[in-house]
Amino acid sequence: MKKVLSKISQVIQVVLLAPIQLPGKALNVLKYIAIGLGIAEAVIDEEVGKTDAAADGGEIAAEVEAKEEQDETAQ
Repeated sequence: MKKVLSKISQVIQVVLLAPIQLPGKALNVLKYIAIGLGIAEAVIDEEVGKTDAAADGGEIAAEVEAKEEQDETAQ
């Protein structure tokens, strides 16, 4: 899903930056679509970041506990 949104966003950016004349309303519609896709990509990135952070947090907590146990056994 993320790749599809990214590709569509890139296509819209190319169309907006191309030196062609588009009707004003079509240009406005493309701008709003680009904004919507940017928001959707940000939300998807944020969701992926939260799930990755949760997984990383669990791994980090396990590593900290293991180090604490090693320190206790060493003393």
